[in-house]
Amino acid sequence: MNPYFEKKSVRRSFVAAASVLSLFAAGAFAQGRPEFEVASVKPAPPPSDNRIRVMMGGGPGTPDPGRINFENVNLRMVLTQAYAVKSYQISGPSTLDSERFNITAKVPQGTTKQQFQLMLQSLVADRFKLTLHREKKELPAYALMVAKGGPKMKVSPPEDPAGSATPGPDGPPPQGRMQMGKDGFPQMPAGGPGRGMRMMMMPGKAKLAGNAMTMTQLAETLSQQLDRAVVDNTELTGKYDLELTFEPEQNRMMMGLGRGGPGPGAGEGGQHESEAEAPATIFTAVQEQLGLKLEPKKTSTEVLVIDHVEKTPIEN
Repeated sequence: MNPYFEKKSVRRSFVAAASVLSLFAAGAFAQGRPEFEVASVKPAPPPSDNRIRVMMGGGPGTPDPGRINFENVNLRMVLTQAYAVKSYQISGPSTLDSERFNITAKVPQGTTKQQFQLMLQSLVADRFKLTLHREKKELPAYALMVAKGGPKMKVSPPEDPAGSATPGPDGPPPQGRMQMGKDGFPQMPAGGPGRGMRMMMMPGKAKLAGNAMTMTQLAETLSQQLDRAVVDNTELTGKYDLELTFEPEQNRMMMGLGRGGPGPGAGEGGQHESEAEAPATIFTAVQEQLGLKLEPKKTSTEVLVIDHVEKTPIEN
């Protein structure tokens, strides 16, 4: 037999066998339930200084794709990642928010974002015996609209095609100590920090600074603050530079003040002297600082309804 053809035949057989093994492995992964290689779920210890450090790091698309490290997270936070939903789209017991956990897991190499979400779903189902179903519900929401008098935001200048003159929002921070503005927040350099959005938080108040923001992006940011859907009904198609200083709704809820709530006369009169220096609610701030308004509405949204979940995870 010709040695050339013999070697070629062996080589083809090896390639064919390798292909079959690869297909078998891929098929087994696709047919089986994606799971983390190793995972640990433990109740988080109580804070020692009345401060809670919450962190959700790692996984596909991050600098550490092979490992996740979640600290002081509640189940609602994990479910938003596992099912790619907003927190207001999850209906369940109060333990979804009250109980906190530390979660670490090893992520198999080459895991996609979709596979990662399935792994989180499997983890929660196994450790917390969680079952759920989906249904459509009418939920309270807000419509973002232009207020009387028109928008007060500055139209962003055209983007530099070269893209090299202006550092991006993730570029190096300015050197030296930053000056503080009258609102108590650090002043960004003239011209802004580049295109993008920054959120700065201080006790009792927050500041949103955005460059070249669309109204869709603003609505999404406001939705995160209000924990309700915000629909862009402004019909504004441009990009804007804006600043918004307000009292976070979470702060009001913790103090038992309830939501700021949109409505006529918001921020007008009736204030006690001690309230005059307080930052505006997000509703008043949006109207007075941006020339927009948030109107209550209802929207049909798909919701994850938790049928059963254990308060304490089973042992690792």
